[in-house]
Amino acid sequence: MKGFLEDANYSIGLLDEGATLADVIDNCIYEHTHTGKKAFYVGDLGKLVKKNIQWHNVMAPIKPFYPVRCNSTPGVLEILGTLGVGFACSSKSEMALVQDLGISPENIIYTNPCKQASQIKYAAKAGINIMTCDNDIELKKIARNHPNAKLLLHIATEDNTADEEMNMKFGTTLKNCRHLMECAKELGVQIVGVKFHVSGSCKELQTYIHAISDARCVFDMAEEFGLKMNMLDIGGGFTGSELQLEEVNHVIRPLLDVYFPKESGVNVIAEPGLYYVSSAFTLAVNIIAKKTVEYDKLLPSGVEQTRNDDEPVFTYYINDGVYGSFASKLSEKLNTIPEVHKKYKEDEPLFASSLWGPSCDELDQIVENCLLPELSVGDWLIFDNMGSGTLGEQSTFNDYQRPLIYYMMSFSDWDEMQDAGIASDTLMKNFFFVPSCIQLSPEDRFSTAA
Repeated sequence: MKGFLEDANYSIGLLDEGATLADVIDNCIYEHTHTGKKAFYVGDLGKLVKKNIQWHNVMAPIKPFYPVRCNSTPGVLEILGTLGVGFACSSKSEMALVQDLGISPENIIYTNPCKQASQIKYAAKAGINIMTCDNDIELKKIARNHPNAKLLLHIATEDNTADEEMNMKFGTTLKNCRHLMECAKELGVQIVGVKFHVSGSCKELQTYIHAISDARCVFDMAEEFGLKMNMLDIGGGFTGSELQLEEVNHVIRPLLDVYFPKESGVNVIAEPGLYYVSSAFTLAVNIIAKKTVEYDKLLPSGVEQTRNDDEPVFTYYINDGVYGSFASKLSEKLNTIPEVHKKYKEDEPLFASSLWGPSCDELDQIVENCLLPELSVGDWLIFDNMGSGTLGEQSTFNDYQRPLIYYMMSFSDWDEMQDAGIASDTLMKNFFFVPSCIQLSPEDRFSTAA
């Protein structure tokens, strides 16, 4: 690995034992209150180190390949690259970004189910050979543009959640796998394994049992065609919870030991994205406008009104929304609740409130209904678990500005990296010391990835 991105303009604060992330957030809010009140993130990169240790303790020897689309900020990619994690890329820009880290092509897989021919050619030129495929049209496109490709047949999974349609949309049936193998043999394209994906919202862990069993059927089918496959990708769907990770491992481990034992030579990989980054980032937003509204307009349809009509109801507008950091809200429920930054009394009254982004778009609703003390324009709200979804992407909406990112890591996490022998001199150049009594000004070497 040749090192870090040469043009990455960021640094990582190394926290003294007396300093906490809450202190960092307090200080950043103080600075932003006086310099422009922009939304910002604080990223605890030490959590990536902890998550990686946890993964290897629970899921070894399954190798993680991080989906770059989850969070492509340089601090995240460089820490994960240093930890030896592989990368799952869905576009040319993601492949180029990872290659600039010095990651070898063997540790990169191209996972987009609908690939552009030009991007397949780019992967071929870059030596990125492992990619997924779930239909014969895609197979022929790959054969024309990347003759050295090594394909993972993406098979569909079935579950009873709302994501079932998406799981069936991408992925092929067992019956069609035979047809794809016949086509691959005619086209001279190599098939090396199987991929499946189980959604993180899936509550039925039996889905993993069916998926692994189906994968074994595909491997057996391949033997009939004289194909020697050696890779199984069990996809993502890891929420970040240690309990969920252990539950999944408890279900899949016996099956992997039976269907894909070590002596079979099959390498098992996974694509944990949310798992690594969600809890590592906290977002701070500022209230830019406030209105009093009628209570019945705030309630979801069918909900009975049970409050005093004399109580005020508030709508707050914040300086970030679904066209920025809350983009995932357009397709799924918000996985975090707002926390008021300013101190208020425990017996202070709470009022029905809703939160909206700055666009004035009817889709730009962040929180439909919550209880908050009365807030003022200029107050700050904190959202935890905001590390996955839009970090690293640039919105095209109006003049939306990507929030600043302040990277931090504790000394104890830094020590763990050193103990693991992965704290290189190159990495150390990105760090600066943050004392327990934090006094940071805009001129300090605080990170900015905007």
